Amino acid sequence: MFNNKSKSETTDTKSVVPSGSATIIGGGTTLKGDITSSGDLRIDGTLVGNINCTSKVIIGANGVVEGDISGLTADIMGKVNGTIKVKELLQLKSNCQVNGNLHSAKLQIEPAANFNGQCHMIQEATVSTSGKSSSSSNAKDDYSKSPTLALS
Repeated sequence: MFNNKSKSETTDTKSVVPSGSATIIGGGTTLKGDITSSGDLRIDGTLVGNINCTSKVIIGANGVVEGDISGLTADIMGKVNGTIKVKELLQLKSNCQVNGNLHSAKLQIEPAANFNGQCHMIQEATVSTSGKSSSSSNAKDDYSKSPTLALS
């Protein structure tokens, strides 16, 4: 009625989200449920649920997560009550508060960070010649390789 274009000429409102995009849960927002994301994820509010991300997870200084976190890398500046599993680098920043176990290939803990739990160093996922990602985490507690621990 108000549009001179036919429906076939109008663009579809459903668009594909680029893989490089980031999702932000802002301060003052409380979310209950699990989050699955293929892009970066930043939590500045409160999440009661689990995070499963194939990219970077950031918990901001005012962010609170009551659940488990799984991702490629993670920067924790806020509060987490749950297990954190990261395939590459996990950074616990100053004034963060983590209550739960850590599983990571590389770990960096700043002096003012607060961490209560167990730390399990895993081997980084490697890319085989066939292009498929593989990890030797199938071997339980393989201590033959020395893990990397960076404290700043």
